[in-house]
Amino acid sequence: MPVSSSPSPELSGMPEGSERRALQLLIVDDDAMQRRLISIAAKQAGHAVTLARSCREAIEHIRNARFDCVTLDLMLDDGDGTQVLAAMAETRFAGTVVVISGMDAAHRSAARSYARSLGVDLQSLPKPVDLAALRICLANLGKTAMGLPVIHTWGGVVVDGVAARHRL
Repeated sequence: MPVSSSPSPELSGMPEGSERRALQLLIVDDDAMQRRLISIAAKQAGHAVTLARSCREAIEHIRNARFDCVTLDLMLDDGDGTQVLAAMAETRFAGTVVVISGMDAAHRSAARSYARSLGVDLQSLPKPVDLAALRICLANLGKTAMGLPVIHTWGGVVVDGVAARHRL
């Protein structure tokens, strides 16, 4: 019997026969290895990827194309990721930003507050990026884009109930 690499519809939270929608993803990072890792993970999940190495490139892409999600490093060679957030607000960006940064939690939290003040939805992951966490984040964003509920999974096992039992 062949083994399927995709989870069954009941484990993925998707109705039988529904197709996943590829996200249009912009990856903004001046570190070539991080861009490559994030890109590979996103492409393996079936998403379309555009790369930017700088604030300037990111802002140009944001002004000229539509993205569902932007992964954003806060410290770039030619500026600060908050400049990219400001450009997103100017263009009325309606997607989600996932900050992937080596900065400490306080700086990532400050970026989240700034993004919220601009009306931009922002999540954050520390560097080096945990690819499993990134895959779950992208899967949940894909479900949200399709209007489906978010169900966190780990290795094909639904974990919402498990997490709830441990919050006592």
